[in-house]
Amino acid sequence: MQVYLPKDHYEMVKERGLPASELLQEAVRTEVRRKELLSANQSYTSDLAAQVGQPDPLTRARAAALAQRIAGHTDRKAG
Repeated sequence: MQVYLPKDHYEMVKERGLPASELLQEAVRTEVRRKELLSANQSYTSDLAAQVGQPDPLTRARAAALAQRIAGHTDRKAG
């Protein structure tokens, strides 16, 4: 297998003396794992929806508001 890197990517790897083959292997492993997790998530949420049904608009709105509130929080250190 041959892989093409755009000139700017090639130069970044060469200038930094990075191991291109190892970087590519890790990137492929990471992407395959990401796709596996996305597929498992879709399967899980489909199964869950089949068991309990789709959330109503009010439940969706409450969940969105909660997620927004959580996303707005910053980590605080104790003490």
